[in-house]
Amino acid sequence: METFNVVIADDHPIVLLGVRELVERDRRFNVVGEAVCPDGLIELLKSQAVDLLITDFNMPGDSPYGDGLKLVEFVTRHFPEVKVLVLTMISNPLILTRLQELGVLAVIQKSQLHVEIEVALKAIAKGNRVRSKGPAPTSVLNDGADLDERFSRLSPKEHEILRLFVQGQGVNEIARGLNRSAKTISTQKISAMRKLEVNSDQELLAYCIERNLFK
Repeated sequence: METFNVVIADDHPIVLLGVRELVERDRRFNVVGEAVCPDGLIELLKSQAVDLLITDFNMPGDSPYGDGLKLVEFVTRHFPEVKVLVLTMISNPLILTRLQELGVLAVIQKSQLHVEIEVALKAIAKGNRVRSKGPAPTSVLNDGADLDERFSRLSPKEHEILRLFVQGQGVNEIARGLNRSAKTISTQKISAMRKLEVNSDQELLAYCIERNLFK
């Protein structure tokens, strides 16, 4: 019987425990490590053979590997042999589409954790494609020569807010992480949108993701 070495990464101990319990119900999967931060995750992937990574999308912390899209891109680029399942509460189609483009097997909504992980593990064990409830391909902004010039108008604070926004954080979460008020973060985000000449969160994400501005 083929077995799979699994690493689980999530900054919430209760989620780690719950996912481990779900994974270990199937004898074909062996949990060989757990991580609560991006640094710990990368060390695990470097130090042992891993077949499957089940990771949270957001793991706050000051890490050179980042979190969100930046972390997933690092993993898929440097550990291409590792299959990746992403856990998230995010439903934004642009972020989900980008995860698919990075080669993630499936994006599992935490609200459907028990059912979706079981389905995904069964498919992986059989060598089948994991059926993902991902979004249809999304349209992108028309490319233009002045897009980079617009981006250069951003202040350092606006740049940081957009980076966190693209990683999937909302205004309130960004405010807590940066120890600023939600009103300040919202104002700076709106200012950045004006400078970039975008009119909605969807356009803002499209601008940043399609231009790979926060690798």
